[in-house]
Amino acid sequence: MAPVLVLWLAVCLSGTWAVDKGNFKTCDQSAFCKRQRALKPGESPYRALLETMELTNTRLTLQLINDNNKVRLLLELYRLQGNITRVKINELKPLKPRYEVPDVLIREPPTEPLSLLSQDENGVVLSLGAESQRVIISARPFRLDIMEGRDVVMSLNSRGLLAFEHLRMRKDTQADPEAEKKEEADPANQAEAAKEEEDKVEDGMWEETFKSHTDSKPNGPSAISLDFSLPGVEHVYGIPEHADTLRLKTTDNGDPYRLYNLDVFQYELYNPMALYGAVPVMLAHNAQRTTGIFWLNAAETWVDISSNTAGKTVFGKMLDYVQGSSETPQTDVRWISESGIIDVFIMLGPTPKDVFSQYASLTGTQAFPPLSALAYHQCRWNYNDQEDVQSVDAGFDEHDIPYDFIWLDIEHTDGKRYFTWDPHKFATPKEMLQGLVDKKRKMVAIVDPHIKVDTNYKIHNEIQSRGFYIKNKDGGDYEGWCWPGSAGYPDFTRADMRAWWASMFAYDQYEGSMENLYTWNDMNEPSVFNGPEVTMHKDAVHGAWEHRDVHNLYGFYVQMATAEGLIQRSGGVERPFVLTRAFFAGSQRYGAVWTGDNAAEWDHLKISIPMCLSLGLVGISFCGADVGGFFKSPSTELLVRWYQTGAYQPFFRAHAHLDTPRREPWLFGPENTALIREAVRQRYTLMPYWYQQFYHTKHTGEPVMRPLWVEYPQDPATFALDDEFLIGRDLLVHPVTEEGARGVTAYLPGKDEVWFDVQTFQKHNGAQNLYIPITMSSIPVFQRGGSIIPRKLRVRRSSTCMEHDPYTLYVALNPQRTAAGELYIDDGHTFNFEKKEFIHRRLSFANNILSSVNLAPDAQFSTSSWVERILILGASKPSKVTLKTADGQESQLEFDFDASMSVLTLRKPGMNAGADWTVTLQ
Repeated sequence: MAPVLVLWLAVCLSGTWAVDKGNFKTCDQSAFCKRQRALKPGESPYRALLETMELTNTRLTLQLINDNNKVRLLLELYRLQGNITRVKINELKPLKPRYEVPDVLIREPPTEPLSLLSQDENGVVLSLGAESQRVIISARPFRLDIMEGRDVVMSLNSRGLLAFEHLRMRKDTQADPEAEKKEEADPANQAEAAKEEEDKVEDGMWEETFKSHTDSKPNGPSAISLDFSLPGVEHVYGIPEHADTLRLKTTDNGDPYRLYNLDVFQYELYNPMALYGAVPVMLAHNAQRTTGIFWLNAAETWVDISSNTAGKTVFGKMLDYVQGSSETPQTDVRWISESGIIDVFIMLGPTPKDVFSQYASLTGTQAFPPLSALAYHQCRWNYNDQEDVQSVDAGFDEHDIPYDFIWLDIEHTDGKRYFTWDPHKFATPKEMLQGLVDKKRKMVAIVDPHIKVDTNYKIHNEIQSRGFYIKNKDGGDYEGWCWPGSAGYPDFTRADMRAWWASMFAYDQYEGSMENLYTWNDMNEPSVFNGPEVTMHKDAVHGAWEHRDVHNLYGFYVQMATAEGLIQRSGGVERPFVLTRAFFAGSQRYGAVWTGDNAAEWDHLKISIPMCLSLGLVGISFCGADVGGFFKSPSTELLVRWYQTGAYQPFFRAHAHLDTPRREPWLFGPENTALIREAVRQRYTLMPYWYQQFYHTKHTGEPVMRPLWVEYPQDPATFALDDEFLIGRDLLVHPVTEEGARGVTAYLPGKDEVWFDVQTFQKHNGAQNLYIPITMSSIPVFQRGGSIIPRKLRVRRSSTCMEHDPYTLYVALNPQRTAAGELYIDDGHTFNFEKKEFIHRRLSFANNILSSVNLAPDAQFSTSSWVERILILGASKPSKVTLKTADGQESQLEFDFDASMSVLTLRKPGMNAGADWTVTLQ
């Protein structure tokens, strides 16, 4: 390893363990953010030129003019299917094309007709079809309001913060001569505007320096900004990734939330700094309506949030109420991006689930993972060699803890050359993989997108000879430092590069790989150790575009190409599994995401909940955090609590830093081993339910792990909760995340609902704060009355070993003594479910009859699994229980009734899980 890199690593990995904020820009240090933020709300210089309006069946176009500099913009307005409005704003005649994000939308969104309701010199009113929804465009100043009935749902440019820095020649202070001809202006104004632009030239517009790095900005200033007002809204969510609360905070007294994919070493909590991924989607919610804003821009973006109720105490709000203060709560949001165009999708709900489906119609849904990927993953940087892998694998069997995947980090390669194996430590990778296959287990190996510059390395030579590397501003291959030392960065924005990359995963190309080897893409922000803010220079070149235009898409494309490679290597048969650190809108289509390099601290355990909830709200359901914390060493209490929390989060992986002591689950004494074993086993018993939730999100876009307000949208007590969550609709989890906790208080929602403790079966009423005394073995989890959840209670060494095992059904009755649920079964790993090869059944209980009905009569699949037990919670004692199967056969079932807990247990009913049947209680 080059001495410079060793020195750099020594500095970075020495015991500071804390983010160096000085490595990352604040808004003040980011010239375009500082410029835009200096604009204060007020009269907008933009007005709509109504005489230029053109309305076709599918869109409205209209020119806007900036009265200060006479530059014209083109506004396009679309009404999209499913209650979405799209607004695009670009320069009417840009000096050169401005970047528009490709590949994120799954198709060109289908439009619906817009119709003109009225028009005068002040503006136009258009109908959005449904429910008296209309768009009002006001001309001077330009403003756009979306109304429903008499209510304003959302306003654009109501605070006058629309800004569009037009592309111009260097030092060009003349107004656009075309515009001048068309629009005779007040010469004094023009001279002033021109002079202002001249004065501003030095202000980071044409060149910007941060620390030792200079950004040459060949295109000059190109930033865009637009404000949105949300009347009646006090709660906004989304725009991950930030280590912050679920409910976004106002940013008046600090920096805006930043969206710019960065490798942030040991990130700080509860602040708006950028992290590894960026999804420019925000949800707004109140008891009446949920809406969403999707700002489709891949450049560095800052989001300001302000609210007229921020900082008011409960007492202050009560005082307003008593005094009859008429101020409606309102949240104002402002988006600022460095380049590109304004392309925004306004998702009008009105329910949370409508917004999820609207966003899914634009960017797609979560990839349906192989079943085993939802099980437990064991990782560290690094398992040393094949013997180490074998011994860890054996340790799980010896201590009777199930796991499905073991992971290899960067040290498994030959000198950090990806797609290779260390010839000494991993000399016979296929033998190692076969050892895992024999136990129905799998492996993930890391493949990062920085490629060692080395003429003896096939991958590098191929990329270089094909011209696939990103270029520097002078036209040579861009090189930066990363794990291998000097590295090149493939241009994943190119479809031909992605196709080549995908082909490298073929079994005959990726030597030593087998069908049970899957992939992890790390460092794909991209991370450049010696670059500005530990990333790539913005003036690096991707074909016709600068890196600044595409930055937040890089990780999205890396994961896309990798997932495509895993699909192709199996001839399109097998579902891939790819974990990524960097992501963008649409990344959900390609696999899983984790929250990056966290630390073994209680606050990091706590923050994993809102971080994953925020990702789920914007389509990325397959989320998890490193169990135990990546940096530092957890206390045994923290480690146990983290396993208990992670067991109820979608992606369940333990991971640790190279410098930390080993922490396989059995290294902390038999008591802690038993506690961890129990948490992991709980995960495995619930695998049928987890799998069903992922099948559901594949079709709906609804988050698997979701905030309570999604299911209880009219209950304000749920709006800011982020220390508990739901899995699907039916399981409520309140993990223990406080050190030394003796009890937790969980909010159980739903005033006419009941919840059953899944351990004791004790019944609790909804709409209450329930204090729960706890011990080290407690994981407070509740099943909703009215639900039926399938489990598999025979836990084996991997989920694949449990494929044919029987089910136990947990039927939790609501106060009306009914319940419903589903059972979904397929082969667990191929795309055959798309060819209707699956079982999907509806389970329901009503009038003392439990039945299983086929939800997909046109689907074909058979299972050897059967139902071995049924528990009915909240039941009364029957005199007899009769099973009737599809062939009309009737038989009586044995049962036990626990009167103290009102639990009825039906033993060995024995029917096939895929069949029609009814069980009648008499």
